[in-house]
Amino acid sequence: MKFLVLWRIELSLLSREMAQAVGKMADYGAELEASGNVALRYHVVGAHGGAWIYEVDSHEQFERLLARSPVFNFAHYDVYPLAEMGTPPST
Repeated sequence: MKFLVLWRIELSLLSREMAQAVGKMADYGAELEASGNVALRYHVVGAHGGAWIYEVDSHEQFERLLARSPVFNFAHYDVYPLAEMGTPPST
């Protein structure tokens, strides 16, 4: 299963704790990439957040990984389940 997650920091929650959480995101992302649970991750230019594609075995696993994110309590998430686009069968 793949999920596209667009996340952005809620600047109204700006605090020392948020700054520390943001500082941990690079390591968390690298850990998920190394384990194969994040296929791709991008910074959205001009925004305070990113776009990550999670690749997981179940939605429960996805929810656990998302909830472990250092910025989970400081960010807004848009989550989109992804489906493969196959080639139409030839006739």
